[in-house]
Amino acid sequence: MTDGFSVPGGVTPSGSLPGVLARVRGLADRLGVPHAEVFDVTRLSVASGVPEAVVKDLLSARPGGEPDLQARFLQRFDLLRRTRLKPNGRRYTQQEIADGAKMSRQQAGALINGDRRPTMEHCAAIQRFFGVHAGFLSAEDADALAFALQLTEQELLQRAAVHERPARKRRPARGSHRPDGSSGSSRPDGPEPGDHLRAPGHPHDGLDDPQDPDGMDDALERLLQDHGVRGIAWRAAQLPTDKHRDKVTEWLDMLLESVKPPHGPTEP
Repeated sequence: MTDGFSVPGGVTPSGSLPGVLARVRGLADRLGVPHAEVFDVTRLSVASGVPEAVVKDLLSARPGGEPDLQARFLQRFDLLRRTRLKPNGRRYTQQEIADGAKMSRQQAGALINGDRRPTMEHCAAIQRFFGVHAGFLSAEDADALAFALQLTEQELLQRAAVHERPARKRRPARGSHRPDGSSGSSRPDGPEPGDHLRAPGHPHDGLDDPQDPDGMDDALERLLQDHGVRGIAWRAAQLPTDKHRDKVTEWLDMLLESVKPPHGPTEP
Protein backbone atom coordinates (compact mmCIF):
# COMPACT_ATOMS: atom_id res chain seq x y z
CA MET A 1 0.00 0.00 0.00
CA THR A 2 1.20 3.50 -0.76
CA ASP A 3 0.58 7.10 0.26
CA GLY A 4 -0.22 6.19 3.84
CA PHE A 5 -0.65 8.90 6.44
CA SER A 6 -2.01 9.40 9.92
CA VAL A 7 -5.23 11.40 9.95
CA PRO A 8 -6.59 13.22 12.97
CA GLY A 9 -10.26 12.70 13.71
CA GLY A 10 -11.27 15.51 11.38
CA VAL A 11 -14.46 16.19 13.33
CA THR A 12 -14.41 18.38 16.40
CA PRO A 13 -17.63 17.93 18.34
CA SER A 14 -18.54 20.51 21.00
CA GLY A 15 -18.28 17.78 23.63
CA SER A 16 -17.64 14.10 24.19
CA LEU A 17 -20.13 11.51 23.01
CA PRO A 18 -21.61 11.04 26.54
CA GLY A 19 -22.17 14.80 26.81
CA VAL A 20 -23.91 15.03 23.44
CA LEU A 21 -26.03 11.97 24.28
CA ALA A 22 -27.15 13.55 27.55
CA ARG A 23 -28.08 16.83 25.86
CA VAL A 24 -30.06 15.10 23.11
CA ARG A 25 -31.91 12.92 25.63
CA GLY A 26 -32.78 15.99 27.69
CA LEU A 27 -34.06 17.91 24.67
CA ALA A 28 -36.09 14.92 23.46
CA ASP A 29 -37.71 14.54 26.89
CA ARG A 30 -38.44 18.25 27.05
CA LEU A 31 -40.15 18.19 23.65
CA GLY A 32 -41.83 14.81 24.09
CA VAL A 33 -39.95 13.31 21.15
CA PRO A 34 -39.57 9.51 21.39
CA HIS A 35 -36.02 8.31 21.98
CA ALA A 36 -36.55 5.77 19.20
CA GLU A 37 -36.83 8.70 16.77
CA VAL A 38 -33.77 10.67 17.84
CA PHE A 39 -31.60 7.59 18.36
CA ASP A 40 -32.68 5.72 15.23
CA VAL A 41 -29.69 3.46 14.57
CA THR A 42 -30.07 3.26 10.78
CA ARG A 43 -30.37 7.04 10.39
CA LEU A 44 -27.39 7.69 12.65
CA SER A 45 -25.32 5.08 10.78
CA VAL A 46 -26.01 6.76 7.44
CA ALA A 47 -25.30 10.23 8.86
CA SER A 48 -22.06 9.24 10.61
CA GLY A 49 -20.69 6.42 8.46
CA VAL A 50 -20.44 4.22 11.57
CA PRO A 51 -21.72 0.63 11.16
CA GLU A 52 -25.10 0.01 12.81
CA ALA A 53 -23.70 -2.57 15.24
CA VAL A 54 -21.10 -0.05 16.43
CA VAL A 55 -23.75 2.69 16.74
CA LYS A 56 -25.75 0.39 19.03
CA ASP A 57 -22.69 -0.30 21.17
CA LEU A 58 -21.74 3.36 21.45
CA LEU A 59 -25.31 4.44 22.30
CA SER A 60 -25.31 1.83 25.07
CA ALA A 61 -21.99 3.11 26.45
CA ARG A 62 -20.23 -0.07 25.39
CA PRO A 63 -16.80 0.17 23.77
CA GLY A 64 -16.92 -0.16 20.02
CA GLY A 65 -15.47 1.17 16.83
CA GLU A 66 -12.74 0.47 14.35
CA PRO A 67 -9.33 1.74 15.56
CA ASP A 68 -7.56 1.16 12.24
CA LEU A 69 -7.71 4.10 9.85
CA GLN A 70 -7.57 2.00 6.70
CA ALA A 71 -10.44 -0.29 7.80
CA ARG A 72 -12.46 2.74 8.93
CA PHE A 73 -11.94 4.45 5.59
CA LEU A 74 -13.09 1.35 3.69
CA GLN A 75 -16.21 1.03 5.89
CA ARG A 76 -17.17 4.67 5.36
CA PHE A 77 -16.38 4.66 1.64
CA ASP A 78 -18.51 1.54 1.16
CA LEU A 79 -21.38 3.13 3.09
CA LEU A 80 -21.18 6.26 0.93
CA ARG A 81 -21.41 4.18 -2.22
CA ARG A 82 -24.44 2.28 -0.85
CA THR A 83 -26.38 5.25 0.56
CA ARG A 84 -25.47 8.28 -1.59
CA LEU A 85 -26.95 7.24 -4.91
CA LYS A 86 -27.51 8.90 -8.26
CA PRO A 87 -30.92 10.47 -9.01
CA ASN A 88 -31.88 7.28 -10.86
CA GLY A 89 -31.24 5.23 -7.69
CA ARG A 90 -28.09 3.54 -9.01
CA ARG A 91 -24.64 3.60 -7.46
CA TYR A 92 -21.91 5.80 -8.84
CA THR A 93 -19.42 3.85 -10.89
CA GLN A 94 -15.70 3.86 -10.21
CA GLN A 95 -15.23 6.03 -13.29
CA GLU A 96 -17.82 8.57 -12.11
CA ILE A 97 -16.21 8.73 -8.68
CA ALA A 98 -12.78 9.10 -10.25
CA ASP A 99 -13.97 11.90 -12.56
CA GLY A 100 -15.81 13.70 -9.76
CA ALA A 101 -12.88 13.40 -7.35
CA LYS A 102 -10.38 14.30 -10.08
CA MET A 103 -8.32 11.14 -9.85
CA SER A 104 -7.62 8.27 -12.22
CA ARG A 105 -9.93 5.27 -12.43
CA GLN A 106 -7.02 3.12 -11.28
CA GLN A 107 -6.58 5.28 -8.15
CA ALA A 108 -10.30 5.12 -7.36
CA GLY A 109 -10.34 1.35 -7.84
CA ALA A 110 -7.31 0.85 -5.61
CA LEU A 111 -8.90 2.95 -2.84
CA ILE A 112 -12.23 1.11 -3.10
CA ASN A 113 -10.53 -2.29 -3.02
CA GLY A 114 -8.18 -1.39 -0.16
CA ASP A 115 -5.06 -1.77 -2.30
CA ARG A 116 -3.98 1.80 -1.60
CA ARG A 117 -4.01 3.84 1.60
CA PRO A 118 -5.84 7.17 1.29
CA THR A 119 -4.15 10.53 1.55
CA MET A 120 -5.79 13.59 3.05
CA GLU A 121 -6.31 14.85 -0.52
CA HIS A 122 -8.09 11.62 -1.49
CA CYS A 123 -10.39 11.87 1.53
CA ALA A 124 -11.20 15.53 0.90
CA ALA A 125 -11.93 14.93 -2.79
CA ILE A 126 -14.21 11.94 -2.11
CA GLN A 127 -16.04 13.81 0.68
CA ARG A 128 -16.66 16.76 -1.65
CA PHE A 129 -17.92 14.45 -4.39
CA PHE A 130 -20.47 12.77 -2.09
CA GLY A 131 -21.37 16.02 -0.30
CA VAL A 132 -20.46 14.97 3.24
CA HIS A 133 -18.63 16.94 5.92
CA ALA A 134 -14.88 17.09 6.37
CA GLY A 135 -13.66 14.15 8.42
CA PHE A 136 -16.48 11.79 7.39
CA LEU A 137 -14.02 9.21 6.08
CA SER A 138 -11.44 9.49 8.84
CA ALA A 139 -13.03 10.49 12.17
CA GLU A 140 -12.96 7.93 14.95
CA ASP A 141 -16.31 6.23 15.37
CA ALA A 142 -17.22 7.89 18.69
CA ASP A 143 -16.42 11.35 17.27
CA ALA A 144 -18.32 10.63 14.05
CA LEU A 145 -21.40 9.54 16.01
CA ALA A 146 -21.11 12.59 18.29
CA PHE A 147 -21.07 14.83 15.22
CA ALA A 148 -24.18 13.15 13.77
CA LEU A 149 -25.95 13.54 17.13
CA GLN A 150 -25.01 17.23 17.18
CA LEU A 151 -27.01 17.61 13.97
CA THR A 152 -29.96 16.00 15.76
CA GLU A 153 -29.37 18.34 18.70
CA GLN A 154 -29.55 21.38 16.44
CA GLU A 155 -32.81 20.15 14.91
CA LEU A 156 -34.28 19.72 18.41
CA LEU A 157 -33.04 23.16 19.49
CA GLN A 158 -34.71 24.74 16.47
CA ARG A 159 -37.92 22.84 17.22
CA ALA A 160 -37.77 24.01 20.84
CA ALA A 161 -37.23 27.62 19.73
CA VAL A 162 -40.36 27.47 17.56
CA HIS A 163 -42.50 25.81 20.23
CA GLU A 164 -41.34 27.95 23.12
CA ARG A 165 -40.92 31.33 21.43
CA PRO A 166 -43.19 33.88 23.13
CA ALA A 167 -45.56 35.93 20.97
CA ARG A 168 -43.93 39.29 20.34
CA LYS A 169 -44.10 42.06 17.81
CA ARG A 170 -41.18 43.54 15.98
CA ARG A 171 -40.35 47.10 17.00
CA PRO A 172 -41.19 49.57 14.24
CA ALA A 173 -38.15 51.08 12.56
CA ARG A 174 -37.43 54.69 13.50
CA GLY A 175 -38.66 57.34 11.14
CA SER A 176 -40.85 55.03 9.08
CA HIS A 177 -44.57 55.47 8.44
CA ARG A 178 -47.39 53.06 7.80
CA PRO A 179 -49.68 53.55 4.81
CA ASP A 180 -52.35 55.04 7.14
CA GLY A 181 -49.93 57.81 8.10
CA SER A 182 -49.12 56.53 11.55
CA SER A 183 -45.51 56.15 12.57
CA GLY A 184 -43.87 52.75 12.46
CA SER A 185 -42.77 50.27 9.84
CA SER A 186 -44.83 49.53 6.72
CA ARG A 187 -43.53 45.97 6.86
CA PRO A 188 -45.73 43.35 8.49
CA ASP A 189 -44.94 42.45 12.08
CA GLY A 190 -42.22 39.87 12.52
CA PRO A 191 -38.74 39.55 11.03
CA GLU A 192 -38.18 38.95 7.37
CA PRO A 193 -36.26 35.81 6.38
CA GLY A 194 -32.54 36.45 6.81
CA ASP A 195 -32.96 39.53 9.07
CA HIS A 196 -30.73 38.00 11.76
CA LEU A 197 -27.93 37.47 9.24
CA ARG A 198 -27.75 41.02 7.93
CA ALA A 199 -24.71 43.07 8.85
CA PRO A 200 -25.11 45.89 11.41
CA GLY A 201 -26.26 49.09 9.75
CA HIS A 202 -28.54 47.41 7.21
CA PRO A 203 -31.73 49.53 7.03
CA HIS A 204 -33.88 46.52 7.92
CA ASP A 205 -31.81 44.94 10.63
CA GLY A 206 -33.35 46.86 13.52
CA LEU A 207 -29.94 48.41 14.24
CA ASP A 208 -30.15 51.47 12.02
CA ASP A 209 -29.59 53.82 14.95
CA PRO A 210 -26.30 53.00 16.73
CA GLN A 211 -27.49 55.09 19.70
CA ASP A 212 -30.62 52.96 20.11
CA PRO A 213 -29.79 50.32 22.75
CA ASP A 214 -33.35 48.98 22.67
CA GLY A 215 -32.81 48.06 19.02
CA MET A 216 -29.65 46.20 19.99
CA ASP A 217 -31.52 44.40 22.77
CA ASP A 218 -34.21 43.32 20.33
CA ALA A 219 -31.66 42.10 17.79
CA LEU A 220 -29.77 40.05 20.38
CA GLU A 221 -33.00 38.59 21.77
CA ARG A 222 -34.14 37.69 18.25
CA LEU A 223 -30.80 36.03 17.49
CA LEU A 224 -30.85 33.95 20.67
CA GLN A 225 -34.50 32.97 20.17
CA ASP A 226 -33.89 31.86 16.60
CA HIS A 227 -30.71 29.86 17.22
CA GLY A 228 -29.68 29.62 20.85
CA VAL A 229 -26.09 29.96 22.04
CA ARG A 230 -25.10 26.43 21.02
CA GLY A 231 -26.83 26.84 17.67
CA ILE A 232 -24.91 30.06 16.89
CA ALA A 233 -21.60 28.45 17.85
CA TRP A 234 -22.34 25.28 15.89
CA ARG A 235 -23.43 27.11 12.73
CA ALA A 236 -20.43 29.41 12.88
CA ALA A 237 -18.13 26.37 13.19
CA GLN A 238 -19.57 24.94 9.97
CA LEU A 239 -18.73 28.03 7.87
CA PRO A 240 -16.30 27.20 5.07
CA THR A 241 -13.41 29.55 5.85
CA ASP A 242 -11.78 31.44 8.73
CA LYS A 243 -12.77 34.66 6.97
CA HIS A 244 -16.46 33.77 7.30
CA ARG A 245 -16.03 32.75 10.94
CA ASP A 246 -14.13 35.96 11.73
CA LYS A 247 -17.00 37.97 10.22
CA VAL A 248 -19.52 36.29 12.50
CA THR A 249 -17.25 36.86 15.53
CA GLU A 250 -16.84 40.54 14.61
CA TRP A 251 -20.59 41.00 14.18
CA LEU A 252 -21.40 39.33 17.49
CA ASP A 253 -18.73 41.38 19.30
CA MET A 254 -20.24 44.60 17.92
CA LEU A 255 -23.73 43.50 18.86
CA LEU A 256 -22.87 42.38 22.40
CA GLU A 257 -20.83 45.50 23.15
CA SER A 258 -23.68 47.71 22.00
CA VAL A 259 -26.32 46.16 24.26
CA LYS A 260 -27.14 48.41 27.18
CA PRO A 261 -26.23 47.11 30.68
CA PRO A 262 -29.01 46.14 33.07
CA HIS A 263 -30.66 48.98 35.02
CA GLY A 264 -29.91 49.38 38.71
CA PRO A 265 -26.87 48.47 40.79
CA THR A 266 -24.80 45.50 39.77
CA GLU A 267 -24.53 42.63 42.22
CA PRO A 268 -20.93 42.03 43.39
